[in-house]
Amino acid sequence: MTATPAAAYLVKGEDHALVAQALAKVLAELTAEAGGMALEDHSGDEPDVPALIDAALTPPFLADRRILVVRDLGRARAEDVDRLVAYLAAPSDTASLVLASTAAVPARLVEAVRAVGHVVDASAPAGRGRGQWLAARLKEAPVRLDARAAAVLTEHLGEQVGRLDGILTGLAAAYGDATVGPEELEPFLGEAGAGAPWELTDAIDSGDVARALAALHRLTEGGNRHPLVVLASLHRHYLAMLRLDGAEVSSDQEAAALLGIRSTYPAAKARAQAARLKGAGIGRAIVLLADADLDLKGRTALPEQTVLEVLVARLARLAPAVRPRPTKRARASSR
Repeated sequence: MTATPAAAYLVKGEDHALVAQALAKVLAELTAEAGGMALEDHSGDEPDVPALIDAALTPPFLADRRILVVRDLGRARAEDVDRLVAYLAAPSDTASLVLASTAAVPARLVEAVRAVGHVVDASAPAGRGRGQWLAARLKEAPVRLDARAAAVLTEHLGEQVGRLDGILTGLAAAYGDATVGPEELEPFLGEAGAGAPWELTDAIDSGDVARALAALHRLTEGGNRHPLVVLASLHRHYLAMLRLDGAEVSSDQEAAALLGIRSTYPAAKARAQAARLKGAGIGRAIVLLADADLDLKGRTALPEQTVLEVLVARLARLAPAVRPRPTKRARASSR
């Protein structure tokens, strides 16, 4: 952030905790700048954008600059977004707007802020990039975690990485700069965070029933995903295999093109699993999914979680367990 405050800042992301943390950092840096600052919070059930703009155009009293905060920009109406874009075309030189949103922000407003200020993306990387992001955050943490504790924390958080700072702050308050192991970490963890959908499908594809059920529980309990949402994710997974089964594709690029996706990574996984299950296994999976859909919609009196557990266990049993490749010593001893 430059020494001279910008006319506008936008903090955006999907995780409320991460957005709140990034917003607090922006405000801390702004209020630490030289000169007097008047901080005004214009957040509410529905941001009063006309009043916000009036405040921005009014010279500050007993201060050099106004900092005008809106924490819930996603609740603004379309016409208010237009008003903000129009204001940012010629913003006041004595005010800084600090806008935050966990909802999608219209592109025209993002570009208007970027033209006169800074856009802060508070999102954590998706998928496997999240591990590197967490490792970097742990390296900068006010408390040190040993390798076992770091692994436990990463696994426990799942997709709910917004809880990271709170856990680390609590650990630092309790243990200072001492190295923390799993035993010291455990009381600070609370309920396990949500897992990613691909963790469930990867476990099913590997034929690991126990790991698949654990991944399912993290989706439905830690992630609060509705059973029908989980079922839809599984349906898409097997539909991709069904489309590839018997198709004349000779590469992952061709598979991705057939599935209508850009990345070859999920296409490669679907192609490999389709080859392992073959037509009969994929067909059986589709039948299991259809039965579970009817059961979730009232055909059975079984609890929804039980229906999903039975489905996931049966799907995992369809997949031949992935065995590790034999080592040179094992191959030699078998001769």
